[in-house]
Amino acid sequence: MAMDVIDLAELRPMIGPRQRLIGIDLGTKTIGVALSDVERRIATPLETIRRTKFTKDAERLLALSEQHDVAAIVIGLPLNMDGTEGPRAQATRAFARNFGARTARPCVFWDERLSTAAVLRTLIEQDASRAKRAEVVDKMAAAYILQGSLDRLRWLATTA
Repeated sequence: MAMDVIDLAELRPMIGPRQRLIGIDLGTKTIGVALSDVERRIATPLETIRRTKFTKDAERLLALSEQHDVAAIVIGLPLNMDGTEGPRAQATRAFARNFGARTARPCVFWDERLSTAAVLRTLIEQDASRAKRAEVVDKMAAAYILQGSLDRLRWLATTA
């Protein structure tokens, strides 16, 4: 049942038509969740999970995956600006390893550098209040991460 983290290029042949992807932005206090459409063109913010214990967090992600017929999970990997991995990236890898042991769905990492900053900049430009920004930033960052991977998957399909 367990699935390892794979490269995005390996994912294409593993997903069927009209199957969605879920994107997650893993924070220390919350998990932002986004969902693709069935054509895997557009990522939409779905929800923010308030983190408690790993088991409960994983169960919610698995339930969402079942509910929306998700083929794979895209996990934002928080690399340092120079591309190295720090403690947050190591914690994300550990989460993915533990989560992968609970599902047959493949997981892929997507470089999430500056995703939250880009989302915050957009929200500020839209004049969203500080409270509104705090409420939506995690799931919007997940959508930003997922959208990047969807765009890359589409590019890989055109170059295959």
